[in-house]
Amino acid sequence: MKYQATAWKEIEGPCLKDFNEKEAVASVNGALALRPQIEKILDQIWDEGFDGIYFMGIGGTYASSMQVEVYMRGRSKLPVFVENAAEFLTTGNRRFTDKSVVIYSSVSGNTKEMVQLVDRVKEIGARVFAFIDTPGTVLTQPDKQDYLVMYPKNEQLKFYMAANYLMYKNGEFPQYERYNQEMEAHLAQALAQVEKDSDEWAYGYAKEQVAFRDAHPDLPHYFIGSGNQYGATYSYAMCYWEEQMWIRTKSISCQEFFHGMQEIIVSDTPVTLFMGEDEQRPLAERVARFLPRVNANYTIIDTKEHALEGIGEEFRGSISHLVMHGVNNRVDAYMELFLRHPLSIRRYYRQFDY
Repeated sequence: MKYQATAWKEIEGPCLKDFNEKEAVASVNGALALRPQIEKILDQIWDEGFDGIYFMGIGGTYASSMQVEVYMRGRSKLPVFVENAAEFLTTGNRRFTDKSVVIYSSVSGNTKEMVQLVDRVKEIGARVFAFIDTPGTVLTQPDKQDYLVMYPKNEQLKFYMAANYLMYKNGEFPQYERYNQEMEAHLAQALAQVEKDSDEWAYGYAKEQVAFRDAHPDLPHYFIGSGNQYGATYSYAMCYWEEQMWIRTKSISCQEFFHGMQEIIVSDTPVTLFMGEDEQRPLAERVARFLPRVNANYTIIDTKEHALEGIGEEFRGSISHLVMHGVNNRVDAYMELFLRHPLSIRRYYRQFDY
């Protein structure tokens, strides 16, 4: 115990814990370099035709699916839908046919619901475009997909790359080449800078949140967001704070916040608002105006505060969820420190059959 306590004390201030800038930049640039491969696959899908593009997932991958669907919904006339894998397996979707296309992502390559989903989709005769992080897993087998891209992490970026090309093919993204030039030249370094710029703030935020949790263990932390930040809000509350940190949370969209949740916010309720820069930002701004009137324990994380050098104003909204992810990476590193709880540990998830 003495050794363990000493090890934890080694970090006594912000220090970019668990951050390797070189690896972070290489990871994003490697994902961006997948563009020709993604475009080639989508050219084939386009030429063969389809009656719907379905982004499907479970847990965090469902959150990423929600992000890309809302991104396309206001920009494209393409028939794009989002489905939760477990709901699809039980309820189905009468619009889904053998001419439909599923796009999904899996980190482990063996998530139970996703394996079952792919089998069901293949029974129907639809095509499957998979992004898989882990080689040699169940979902990488040839009979499990029609198109496969293997590359770790960057799930949301890979989904948006697919979405952008689909909209370009449909004549809805005339800035596509300029957009990609900016992203491929500047995105990786801009996101790395977000983490560096957020580090000191994240240390203080994490320390305060863990202290408050220790004093109020039964009080949930409320996360609020909208647009492509709602997927971030949903997954961050559930997959990170609940699954990895074992902290009670609730996530809600900005638009629904005013229809119930606002009534249980009091002076010390812990609240974090994610503010992005897409078309739903006004919904978050409304929440931001309300919170100070009733609450003294709120935090607003606004992607607009980050410079994102080299990224044009018109494109910032399309990556604000990635900016938020960068900020939260720093928070996670210090939450792990102050909780004295490695985020890789699970009580129940994948520990036994259920």
